[in-house]
Amino acid sequence: MASHTKREMAREALERVGLQGKETRLPAEISGGEQERVAIARAIVNRPLLLLADEPTGNLDSRTGEQVMELFGDLHQQGMTIVMVTHSEQWARMAQRTVYISDGRLATEQIRDERPIWPSLQAVQGT
Repeated sequence: MASHTKREMAREALERVGLQGKETRLPAEISGGEQERVAIARAIVNRPLLLLADEPTGNLDSRTGEQVMELFGDLHQQGMTIVMVTHSEQWARMAQRTVYISDGRLATEQIRDERPIWPSLQAVQGT
């Protein structure tokens, strides 16, 4: 793959997480929330079929968290399956399948009959 194509893919991924114009910043020069979004950009840059996300909104303010979840919705609409760990009931409700874990064991599992916003978003919720 040509290096200009790789750069374009990286720029596009950074733009999708709202970090356009910060391509040359070092980690110490950006906030913790921006670092979290860089991690998401790195995860999606090669357009994988499966995205594993461990508390992707945990260190973000509510507005940025909503933007990340909107991005996940867009990625799902493009065919990506998302498996997400979260403590947020709000985000877990968006999944078709939610697995609840307590003390390291499967506590319950919920599969919704109605179509959620993002049908293949699966959430694993810890207590």
